[in-house]
Amino acid sequence: MKRMASKTKHIRIEEYDYSLPDDKIAKFPLAQRDDSKLLLYKDKQITEKQFKNLPDLLPPGALVVFNNTRVIQARLLFRKETGARIEIFCLEPLIPHDYALIFQETQYCNWLCLVGNLKKWKEGSLKRVLQINEDVITLEAEKEESVGDSHKIRFSWNNPSYTFADLLEAAGILPIPPYLHRDTEESDLETYQTVYSKIKGSVAAPTAGLHFTPEILIALEKKGFKREEVTLHVGAGTFKPVKSDTIEAHEMHTEFISVNRDTIQNLRNKLGNIIAVGTTSVRTLESLYYIGTALAANPDIREEQLAVKQWMPYEEENNKLSPAEALDSILNYLDRTKMDKLITSTQIIIAPGYTFKIVNGIITNFHQPRSTLLLLISAFVKGNWKEMYEYALNHNFRFLSYGDSSLLLP
Repeated sequence: MKRMASKTKHIRIEEYDYSLPDDKIAKFPLAQRDDSKLLLYKDKQITEKQFKNLPDLLPPGALVVFNNTRVIQARLLFRKETGARIEIFCLEPLIPHDYALIFQETQYCNWLCLVGNLKKWKEGSLKRVLQINEDVITLEAEKEESVGDSHKIRFSWNNPSYTFADLLEAAGILPIPPYLHRDTEESDLETYQTVYSKIKGSVAAPTAGLHFTPEILIALEKKGFKREEVTLHVGAGTFKPVKSDTIEAHEMHTEFISVNRDTIQNLRNKLGNIIAVGTTSVRTLESLYYIGTALAANPDIREEQLAVKQWMPYEEENNKLSPAEALDSILNYLDRTKMDKLITSTQIIIAPGYTFKIVNGIITNFHQPRSTLLLLISAFVKGNWKEMYEYALNHNFRFLSYGDSSLLLP
């Protein structure tokens, strides 16, 4: 296993590069979500379908797992008295360090943020006057210390009748992917959310889910497929390219995950036939295995120690349990602590050399060159990603967030 870890860490990212012409990147979604193309990869064979065919293509009796995160309007624009425009991009809650709580704050809160045009914001606070209903509110931003490329920002406002969620709803801009090379439009407020999104917290959509319609969900139900939902709040790091020559030097972003006890029990019952909708669901489900192994090794582990670290899957001592044993460890932990959901974070990197524990099939879009998402796909299809991507490029598939989809059943 150590040899495997070393081999994985020394993967050269240049081997996961490909030419993606700009005209292959979908700048807008199709008018009808499920009209998108679907590349079916099954038994190492590639065929072309439509997404609306999905209920006929899934393995009988499969459990389909969705990420129910909702994209927040995380970009806030301020102007200094000099006229300089400063953009603050909310990445991660700090005080309180919980998405549900921070959105309900009514006076102040602290976020980890990216700051655009930082050189123009040397000192002092930024203020912006908002109007919500008949009320005029002043939102203030104060810059505290930096954390790498990010900054701790304290927000405060002068009307406790409104929550931070209300302020984002009124003043925030939905952060569509930078590779679209366009401004956010009114239509994105609907089309860049999945139809089943519920839990606010992401700064990027789990885009594999954008193809689903209420009709597709009903068709899945009629065919007897069970659905479960997990939550992984997607961070801006999902767009972060691997800049190092090998992936060893690439630091994965930390992502918040939440999974209900009943969902874990249903996963336990359906092991061997689990389909993940999107790479975010994959990372959540696979992280559960390593959380379970940590709990089995140390049942009294503190909650904050349950977070999955980047290279944890590639250490031999973390791969000794069966998936059933790992999920049982989590269920026992939740029962002992009288909790109905598991809340933690993951930094997992899934790359060639990884052995999948929970996921048996993936619904996913086509990803950027030199990205960790492409590494994940390659790991799942045993290195056959190039054949899939060449087929998609040669058959006019649309790429990236608003593009077409694939169903991977190796």
